[in-house]
Order: sequence, then structure tokens, then C-alpha cells
Amino acid sequence: MGTMDPTPEPPGGTRNRNPRGKGEQLRADIVAAAVRMLDELADDQALSLRAVAREVGIAATSVYIHFADRDALVLAALEQCLLDQVAAIEEAEEAATDPVAKLRARTLVLGDWAYQHPGLYKVLHESTLNQRSAMAFKAKLFEGTTIAVRRCMDAGLAPADDVDAVSLDLRAAVHGTVSMRVNQPDLPWPPLEEQVDRFLVKLVGVAAPSS
Repeated sequence: MGTMDPTPEPPGGTRNRNPRGKGEQLRADIVAAAVRMLDELADDQALSLRAVAREVGIAATSVYIHFADRDALVLAALEQCLLDQVAAIEEAEEAATDPVAKLRARTLVLGDWAYQHPGLYKVLHESTLNQRSAMAFKAKLFEGTTIAVRRCMDAGLAPADDVDAVSLDLRAAVHGTVSMRVNQPDLPWPPLEEQVDRFLVKLVGVAAPSS
């Protein structure tokens, strides 16, 4: 008769141990669980590493093997969210036919993502973690908007201007309306598409869309 394994099962259910070399899969599972929970909690400081471990079905010590503390896990989860956004943006831009359409498409993807994931949006852009961490990975979104605006100017579809300033104005306007939609959903909001079109006309200087 074999010896019984004295190791207690992890809280929240059992999980097969990852074979040697499968640590990255476990890390990905932990990050995915954190993403789901942050979207529900809308508050990074409400996230518990023990709760994440229960969600994955592992011992809490297994989480600490991959992440030193809660902030490290939250940052990894937010970076994964951003990578997913970038992939969706690139897909939308590829389907668009001209520089203005590409800029509009990427802007709408960002707005739609926030609508679908208001909790993650709040953690990514409004949490105190923004004061504790530079979140350098967010620069990819900012740079993408600047490149998209520059394409419009280079194609003669928007007046030549300080592309960095115009890009910043556009990002500020979009984040402003998205944040207000997330935090004050009961206001009489027009369709996001209409607001984005007004931003593109007034801030970037593209032609108004034909009705």
C-alpha cells in the first residue's frame, strides 16, 4: 500500500500540478484569474492573493513563486489587458480603409473596451497604483495614437500641426468621456461614435463624416 500524500489540497478545489517546465502556464492562469477578479472588483487594493489562489485552485504559496506582492500581480494583469487591447486595435486598423478610418477605429476600440470592462478601466487608469507605478507598458497605447494622428496629417487629411499636442488632446478627450461614462452611466450620453467623430473633427481637424 502506498504512502498517503500529507499535503493538503489547495482551497477552492484541486488542480493537477504543472509538469516540470509548465510554470509559465501556471503564471498565465494566475494572471487570467486576476484579470477576471479585477474587472469585478474595480479596485486593485480589494484583490487578495489568497483569493486569486482559490480562484485558480492552487496554494497561496504558488502565487508568491511568480509574484512578489499584490502590486506585481496587478501590474502583470493590466499589462495583459493592454496587450489584448493592442491586438484588437491592430485588427480594427487593418480593416479600415484610410488613415482617418484607422484613427477612428482605434479610438472606438478603446471606448468599447472600457464599456465592456469598466472595472479594469478604473484600475488601469484611475487607481492609486498609477501613483505607485509608472506603468510604462501604457506608452504603447499613447504611441499608437500619435502614429495614427501623424498618418492623417501626412496624408493631407488633417492640417499639419504639433502631432504630440494633438494626440494628447485627443487622448484626454477620449479618456474624459470614457471615464465619465464608466462613473456616471446615467447621464444622457450620445452614442460614443458621435462623440468620437466630433473629437476627430474639432481636435484633429479631419473632415466631418458625410451624413
